[in-house]
Amino acid sequence: MNDNASSKRTISPGKKREDGRLAGLMRPQQLDDFTGQERLKANLTILIEAAKARQESLDHVLFHGPPGLGKTTLAHVVANEMNVNIRITAGPAIERTGDLAAILTNMRAGDILFIDEVHRLGRAVEEILYPAMEDFVLDIVVGKGPGAKNVRLKLPKFTVIGATTRLALLTAPLRARFGALYRMDFYEQAAIETIVTRGAGILRVPIEAAGATEIALRSRGTPRVALRLLRRVRDYAEVRATGEITEETAVAALDLLEIDNLGLDDLDRRVLRAIIEKFGGGPVGLDTIGASISEESDTIMDVVEPYLLQLGFLERTARGRIATPHAYAHLDVPLPQHHVPAKPNQPSLFAPSSEPDEDDE
Repeated sequence: MNDNASSKRTISPGKKREDGRLAGLMRPQQLDDFTGQERLKANLTILIEAAKARQESLDHVLFHGPPGLGKTTLAHVVANEMNVNIRITAGPAIERTGDLAAILTNMRAGDILFIDEVHRLGRAVEEILYPAMEDFVLDIVVGKGPGAKNVRLKLPKFTVIGATTRLALLTAPLRARFGALYRMDFYEQAAIETIVTRGAGILRVPIEAAGATEIALRSRGTPRVALRLLRRVRDYAEVRATGEITEETAVAALDLLEIDNLGLDDLDRRVLRAIIEKFGGGPVGLDTIGASISEESDTIMDVVEPYLLQLGFLERTARGRIATPHAYAHLDVPLPQHHVPAKPNQPSLFAPSSEPDEDDE
């Protein structure tokens, strides 16, 4: 994916350096403080209470779903609920088997190892992780050549919490070793409003309910985006207004950022307009769309397309992407008479098995 293109977007759900500085301040500490994802929270509560009642370490947990929904935050919450330490790493950061071995040998009983982007672990590293997760042992090779010996070290019982935005890229053996798999979905409007209001309180920014509603409407159902927009609106309110986030202030600030009332930005609109105006509404492949607007097809697939699919502005077919009547209406473009909608029940990127089709360009 073109990380540079994604990182420039205010509404990008991916992590930015500015997010990290306030992540600890904004992060809820207990499950009761975590807003949204009610069904997941209910299942997670049972898992935690059962483990505590048996005085056992928590079963291995995998959180999957689009970025920015709180997978890392939930890992911290679980550690707090279990009253254990958490060690944090990421799949790309564990380059060699020795890196993982060093982490595992420093784990204590009950500790949590959080691996972000777990689908990006190397195959050799995964081979070390399998017995560690299943049997709590570490198999290492000592020495080289004919004199090399395989040594098995006992590990304390610990918990691996994995997070991934691409569940289908996780290998089957690794996925099988997670006892609990939880999908995180986009948040309801009311939950995002609560998150925005709570964030404003932490930042000590006065905010009207209508202002919080306006920010939430444009946050794409994603808490990370909502809190980022809150900070940008706060800046605008302090410089161009009275310092309070009112509905008028929020609308003016977000319009200046070119984020419309559904959370679409310039890149989203360029993709839709390319499909509609250059290719007659589709079907058209991702590579062709990308070439027409000078963007990487991976950026469109991973960053733009998921939200457009959720809104019902795009449909995926074997022949390519098709703009729906909703997209025409949002862009105020007349729907051509020859427009033929795609067949119903097309696969969505928000289904549990969401991955790009093999026949995508």
